[in-house]
Amino acid sequence: MQPPSEPTRLIHVGQDAGSRTVGPAIERGSTVLMPNAATLYDHDRVTYGRGGLKVQEALAGALCELEGATCARLFPSGLAAVTGAMLAVLEAGDEILVTDAIYGPTRRFCEEVLKRFGVAVRYYAPLSSPEDLVAAASPATRLIVLEAPGSLTFELPDAPAIAHLARARGLLTLMDNTWAAGLHFKPLAHGIDLSVQALTKYVGGHSDVFMGSVAVRDPGLAATLDRAVLNFGWSVSPDDAYQMLRGLRTLSTRMTRHAQSALTVAEWLRDQVAVVEVVYPALPGARDHDLWRRDYTGAAGLFSFVFEPCSTAQVHAFLDALGIFGLGFSWGGFESLAIDCDPQFDVRVSRPTFAGPMVRLSIGLEDPGDLIDDLANGMRAFVAAA
Repeated sequence: MQPPSEPTRLIHVGQDAGSRTVGPAIERGSTVLMPNAATLYDHDRVTYGRGGLKVQEALAGALCELEGATCARLFPSGLAAVTGAMLAVLEAGDEILVTDAIYGPTRRFCEEVLKRFGVAVRYYAPLSSPEDLVAAASPATRLIVLEAPGSLTFELPDAPAIAHLARARGLLTLMDNTWAAGLHFKPLAHGIDLSVQALTKYVGGHSDVFMGSVAVRDPGLAATLDRAVLNFGWSVSPDDAYQMLRGLRTLSTRMTRHAQSALTVAEWLRDQVAVVEVVYPALPGARDHDLWRRDYTGAAGLFSFVFEPCSTAQVHAFLDALGIFGLGFSWGGFESLAIDCDPQFDVRVSRPTFAGPMVRLSIGLEDPGDLIDDLANGMRAFVAAA
């Protein structure tokens, strides 16, 4: 047999190359070569790259460790994770109970997709008692969706009690746990069935990659998730998975800094004449602080505050005067961000009632003194615009 020609050698060279590094190998490939014909249809193996190779497997394993899960599945965004988990367990004729404080795009999915496919959606008050919430379930109710704390307004539900009562009724529970990043609250350990987070936020930590995860302990739910992932073709790239795994390694260190700085800024804001309330469960004296202390081991850098009654022009003047805080959605990255919240409240069943307009801050990794100086400049612009 003649040696392979150069074009053939160039196609096959490097397939076995590699060294041991601190991170897993990044395998970029759609085709997965099987060792023999008998394994071509072995469904216990990964036979196509969409199913994930070494780095995706490493990330999923690390998330299982973080979440205390037996199974973690990856999705191309946080929104894909929460909607994918819903689609995995729901079918036409089911009903879903969703917190009225839910992330806006999740609500849009419920309204524009679930309802179109015959799933009824009801929204419950974010601070409904566990007893009232579960008692409101109908015979068609299949799933209760929590978000802790709630988007923008930071209501903190009693997740362990809801999970306990729901399980007694045969209801599944899903919790968006992005704020705690799987680090400071463990939904599965508190009885929640499906723990979801947008890895895009704190796990990634650098505002440059999208991904989400769903973690479970129950083998039946794991199999259900696997079928959904297979049937819908969800997948994540090896490069993105590598970045997420890299971010996961520094998550604890970064979260400590985010929370420390956020508390410093929140305490300063609470003393400002123009501020009526700081809505941050980790802040002593804030609403839901006692529940946070009971269930959480730490906090995130995301919270809101409420201005005194004022005009939209004053809120915009405050935001436009900020120099370090960027004006942008998302959160969890190294950079600090700010948005006004009130335009998002109109979609809620019951519009939140606060004394004045609300602003949300994501406290990044900058020096908190610099952030306070920036906010003080914003406050001066706020007063000047009155």
